[in-house]
Amino acid sequence: MSPLITGEAVVLELRPASFAARSLGLVLDVVVHTALLIAILMAMGAARDELDEAAATALTLVSVVLCFVMVPATVETLTRGLSLGKLAAGLRIVRDDGGAIRFRHAVIRALIGFLEIYLTFGGVAIAVALFDGRSRRLGDIVAGTYSLRRRVPVEPTIVPVMPRHLAGWAHAADIGRIPDALGRRAAQFMRQAPRMSPLSRSGMAAALATEMSGYVAPSPPPGTTPDDYLAAVLAERRARELRRLGAARTESNRIGERLHRLPYTASGDS
Repeated sequence: MSPLITGEAVVLELRPASFAARSLGLVLDVVVHTALLIAILMAMGAARDELDEAAATALTLVSVVLCFVMVPATVETLTRGLSLGKLAAGLRIVRDDGGAIRFRHAVIRALIGFLEIYLTFGGVAIAVALFDGRSRRLGDIVAGTYSLRRRVPVEPTIVPVMPRHLAGWAHAADIGRIPDALGRRAAQFMRQAPRMSPLSRSGMAAALATEMSGYVAPSPPPGTTPDDYLAAVLAERRARELRRLGAARTESNRIGERLHRLPYTASGDS
């Protein structure tokens, strides 16, 4: 996976496409571009008899550049990294920082792609992608891009569970001063914790619990582990937010009913 760190120090896992998925998308794009070139050459067939050899060669070269360079670059620019092959394979081309590609990225990929895919029958692209950690071909390395998986299975939402022995303490604790950014980082940690190594998990839990303890009072009962502490605070924070939203919805409905019962007064009558 390719980690992307946001301004709040939350690590987002972006999943690069596998070599097989990239190969499938590339083959489909090559078929589409080749079919487009054949269609253009067939349409030019009738006019070829009226042209000399130099003009016919020039038109053929222009058609090749159009189908194998200009069309791919234009399509990827307008669709922000998509093409027919990538749509079918569930892929998207993005910058190394995870952002959408621009015209210069698409042009570099298309120009180098013409050399490494069409002139070498894909040999250079395959050789480079096999030895790259993110299955990038030469055009991606030069342009600073890579292929991202768009169809990633949705992970189930993990709701923090209140530890029974901390329920009374959490219910009475003052947790309203916890910054939203810290709360999001703690929630992100709880979602990723099952996939972390025990050493990394314990270290990050301890760091988050220490940081959060500066905004929570009173201190938890002695012997509380960092994992239980975070789970209790986040569960209570979520419960209070749900109660607040429920109360606001009830109040809004009550006001709406009162306004609905008010008599309607027509204006503009003399």
